[in-house]
Amino acid sequence: MFQLTKAMRRWLPIAGVLVLAACSGNNPNAGNSASNSGTQGDTNAANTQFAAAKGCKNVGVLLPESDSSARYEAYDRPLLEREIKAAVPGVTIQYANANNNAATQQNQAEAALTKGACILVVDPNDSEQASVIVQQAKASGVPVIAYDRLIQDPDTAFYVSFDNERVGELQGQYIADQVKAGAIPKGSTLAMINGSQTDNNALLFRKGALKALQPLIDSGDLKLVFDQYTPNWDNARAQSLMEGILTKEGNQIDVAYVANDGMANTVIAALRSQKLNGDVLVTGQDATVTGIQNILTGDQSMTIYKPIAQEAKATARLVAALSNGEDVSSIINGQTEVKGGATIPSVLETPIVVDQKNVESTVVKDGYLTKEQICSGLAGDETNFCQ
Repeated sequence: MFQLTKAMRRWLPIAGVLVLAACSGNNPNAGNSASNSGTQGDTNAANTQFAAAKGCKNVGVLLPESDSSARYEAYDRPLLEREIKAAVPGVTIQYANANNNAATQQNQAEAALTKGACILVVDPNDSEQASVIVQQAKASGVPVIAYDRLIQDPDTAFYVSFDNERVGELQGQYIADQVKAGAIPKGSTLAMINGSQTDNNALLFRKGALKALQPLIDSGDLKLVFDQYTPNWDNARAQSLMEGILTKEGNQIDVAYVANDGMANTVIAALRSQKLNGDVLVTGQDATVTGIQNILTGDQSMTIYKPIAQEAKATARLVAALSNGEDVSSIINGQTEVKGGATIPSVLETPIVVDQKNVESTVVKDGYLTKEQICSGLAGDETNFCQ
């Protein structure tokens, strides 16, 4: 297997911040593309359809899990609660976490509705099964805002997230750039450890990644040896998958596309057991403390920073608009297609690539993470960031 020097293990980090506005002009054929055509009419119709939400001061917030990603309890919950309370004075928030169980989330939604929730913010554990929640809510005239993950139901009122196909494209392009620059030699092996197949975002991440990677696979510049989804984004499962890949391939793995930081960390553990950490390009997502630490030590090459504060603020603005009976066309920046062709009025924020070159100017500058958080207990920092 190609062995990289310590200097090359930095994967020729991309200078600066890579961003792309979430609008269809950049990606007109994407399944989750945003389009402003007809937005005002659609958003006005959605607002009128859920007129029962006017004056609402009881909001249910349902998040999907807490074990595979630290973000939901550490960031999403407090940010959503803070922003909704600021936008709707006197609001009561009913909060629940599904702990990776779609049936539990349906029960939580039903309980919230029974307790008078007149707006639901739902980050679905299962994008398909959460349609039941939308239909239950609709029967009571209650709008559902799909938060972060799309709900596959045309009656979803709004969708707030990131351009998730672009997230995967940025991950895949990072790998492609290393191949083109020669840091990853042509003919290198690639393993893809994707997220949960029941999460629509995971499908989009993979789709976006393959937009950048498939030409290299077709040309033989990359040899795809593994491509599988990971149920429930399970970190332990991701480690087991990587261990199996290493055994099957005789440790001949050069690139590991891993969909998020939680799984990347356990993939790195599997690589470390074979003394391969730092020699295999590993991707990630969510810009977690652990992910950033792994980047600084050279064990992970990059992550995707998704400014959750902006996502939570946009959600709170929609909640306030529904409660006040206001037009939302100034908030919406696109439409997202669900199965069957219907589109959901959407707010799609911009994902950002983070590697060793721009930790300070992205997650630290924004206050998403502090230098103290990142450097606490960190050993082996290649960049001197923590000095």
